[in-house]
Amino acid sequence: MQNDLMLLLIEGTAHTIDSHAEELTRLDQAIGDGDHGINMARGFKEILAQKEAIAALPLDEGLKRLGMALVMKVGGASGPLYGTLFIEMGKAAPADPPSLVDLSAMLDAGVAGVKARGKAEPGMKTMLDVLCPVADTLRDRANNGEIDRLDERIIATAGHALHATSLMEAKRGRASFLGPRSVGHIDPGACSSALLIGAVVGVLAPQS
Repeated sequence: MQNDLMLLLIEGTAHTIDSHAEELTRLDQAIGDGDHGINMARGFKEILAQKEAIAALPLDEGLKRLGMALVMKVGGASGPLYGTLFIEMGKAAPADPPSLVDLSAMLDAGVAGVKARGKAEPGMKTMLDVLCPVADTLRDRANNGEIDRLDERIIATAGHALHATSLMEAKRGRASFLGPRSVGHIDPGACSSALLIGAVVGVLAPQS
């Protein structure tokens, strides 16, 4: 079952990134290098090519291998950041199939890794401005046992957080060179994070 679920997650995330690659590129052309969509699509194409091997591994090792593939293939700043996210989640993964509390702890570990790797915090107009609110929502609901409509809450949180990045001035990455001119634009890294969260929720929700 875990093997099948990992295959679905890989296929779902890869398809989502591929189908939104042009959108991510347009966002990045406005405030960055203009290659975020291309780079992310390349990374997830590589993961798709390795899907059988990744899915055959225990969850912790599968996530680490997935993360390393992103580090090697995505390039730029996004490769190491997304790679770190999944590698750290893998390090925090339990031996048994993860509970909702386990998933929350895994995401918290991944977010902590991204913060350390990128030397960033929420409010700097980065992927963290989506990942952190989603992690907070998941943690609160998991710790309180509130799972009713959790998928809808997470999607809503990610969407709201994504659009809020347009109000922020970039403090990290190429966009930070624009200073106040970065305000008014959605952050491409936050957008790819929101897309991935939506894809993961889309796969996991029917399983619960």
